[in-house]
Amino acid sequence: QVQLVESGGGLVQAGGSLRLSCAASERTFRTYYMGWFRQAPGKEREFVASINWNGGNTNYADSVKGRFTISTDTAKNTVYLQMNSLQPEDTAVYYCASRGPVVGEYNYWGQGTQVTVSS
Repeated sequence: QVQLVESGGGLVQAGGSLRLSCAASERTFRTYYMGWFRQAPGKEREFVASINWNGGNTNYADSVKGRFTISTDTAKNTVYLQMNSLQPEDTAVYYCASRGPVVGEYNYWGQGTQVTVSS
């Protein structure tokens, strides 16, 4: 069973930065792609960014392009989400997820970490 553990959330003022981390229990076909998602109160969960372990195939939601950067550290089996120029609308619970190499649903999810941006 893949385990994903997020950390790094918190409270920050608008314009500030946070870096989220997601430690994966394995780096296998089951975690070929790693993604970040977020869910704000009263809204559906939405895609934020994704990457594969060699650092390629990065994808971003339009709402975060130019502000957020996803990256990997294979030595630590960890994926990061550097979030800059944070805005109140970025407030959400952020989830790390993984899936295999074939296009499809993300199968494994972390417990989530809260990010709150004050105006």
